[in-house]
Amino acid sequence: MVLVGFAFFFGLLTSRLGLAPMVGFLLAGFAYNLAGLEAPDGLQVVADLGVTLLLFTIGLKLDLRGLAKTEIWGTSLAHIVASTALFTAVLAAAQLWIPWPLFDLSLAAMVVLGFALSFSSTVFAVKVLEDKGDMSAFYGKVAIGILVMQDVFAVVFLAVSEGKYPTLWALSVVVLLLPWGRKAIHRLLDSAGHGELLVLSGLFFALAAGFGFFQAVGLKGDLGALVLGVVMAGHPKSSELAKSLFSLKELMLVGFFLSVGMQGLPTGPLVLTALALCALLPLKTGLYYAIVVRLGLRSRNALFTSLSLANYSEFGLIVAVLGVSQGWLSVDWLIVLALAVSMSFALAAPVSAASEGVYQRFKRFWDGFEPSRSAAQGSVLNGGHAHALVIGMGRVGTGAYDELAVRWPGQVMGIEHNPEKVQTQQAAGRRVWVGDATDTDFWRAITRTHTPALVVLAMPSHRSNVFAAEQIRQAGLRTQVVAIAKFDEEVAELQALQVPSFNMYSEAGMGLARHALGAMANPRV
Repeated sequence: MVLVGFAFFFGLLTSRLGLAPMVGFLLAGFAYNLAGLEAPDGLQVVADLGVTLLLFTIGLKLDLRGLAKTEIWGTSLAHIVASTALFTAVLAAAQLWIPWPLFDLSLAAMVVLGFALSFSSTVFAVKVLEDKGDMSAFYGKVAIGILVMQDVFAVVFLAVSEGKYPTLWALSVVVLLLPWGRKAIHRLLDSAGHGELLVLSGLFFALAAGFGFFQAVGLKGDLGALVLGVVMAGHPKSSELAKSLFSLKELMLVGFFLSVGMQGLPTGPLVLTALALCALLPLKTGLYYAIVVRLGLRSRNALFTSLSLANYSEFGLIVAVLGVSQGWLSVDWLIVLALAVSMSFALAAPVSAASEGVYQRFKRFWDGFEPSRSAAQGSVLNGGHAHALVIGMGRVGTGAYDELAVRWPGQVMGIEHNPEKVQTQQAAGRRVWVGDATDTDFWRAITRTHTPALVVLAMPSHRSNVFAAEQIRQAGLRTQVVAIAKFDEEVAELQALQVPSFNMYSEAGMGLARHALGAMANPRV
């Protein structure tokens, strides 16, 4: 109970400071240890379960076709190699110049540390992207794809690091059973419903069918959880299953971060080493930018992707925990990495929030790195001579497009960031093109061409709609803007920008009532 109190209050404090709660959980572990309290029984079991569920949910979200894009797998692989080499070289230099016992490391230990420091935080990036409403933006999808690939690399490392290499028999069992069992797994998931049985099915597949089965045939159990997640990723319920396990996974990961904090207390040399690692973050971020922009991204997308990844990772801690358990690293290095992860979040949060200002202020500098603007991915699309623009071609946007197309045939254009949705819309005969309305360069291109008479903001993210409305106002576009909203506070925020809104819930209710009255006036039976 005392440990729960420590975790709650430290997590609450850091969240109020704008940092991820996991920073507070690490600090809670340090404070609990400093108070001289004993770790409760079963904490390590909870921590291990949290890591296993984390890998399983990563597998559920794994889109193998999306990861095949060069800017994702190429960036992940190139950055892992370059960043590991960079940090290994820095540690080797520190061993020569700094006579601290902390740096008495073997070459293998330095490589493991360099590998752990090369990762960026999935938890931090997702939180920042959600707060900015950029999860669906082009750069947001690239950043998440890179993080998923990094997680895959980490899982592979964890799978072979203990020296338990899979036998030919074990591999053959997995290769033969998984394709055959995929249909059976999907049928079981279909039968699980949508309540507590769905959550229980996730635990069964992650811990028994995944972890337990792989261990039984001589493979790493955590790898089994990831593979089972990948097998289930194509199922319609995979997203719902990931959401149903989210709270349980996060709760168990609290145990992992607390256990890391309890490993020891930070001393002066450990804090200084963590600060020195944070001073290297610009180099790590610069590597991301150099690689991504050379693989074809526009300078803005490359910069925003890099700043989203400008931190150290909780997965690095998992790698470090393994290094300590295998005797490659001392517990002091686990404390250093825990401090470095926490500090990197505190430093990266304001930088990521100010990314638009950083881009606009030094735009010419960033643009100078692009090999060819015309060939850059995520390129800017202008509005042509459309009389009306519909931004966001989901169900609401599609309905608005069809209604406006009746009034202005051939003069309505849809903008959608998802290329697959664009292909579907174009196949249905609609004029829809790939574009990102959260990109300031998009609206700058609009001002240079024809200004549409009407812009309908129908993106699912309220923050994205607000950002687009702000860009329209700042650009001085003389156009009528209308946006969708879901809650009264969203309506008020749009009104402050002089943007009329369609409240989807309240106005859908009024529409339903009118439809009901019409049905009564014209009964079919």
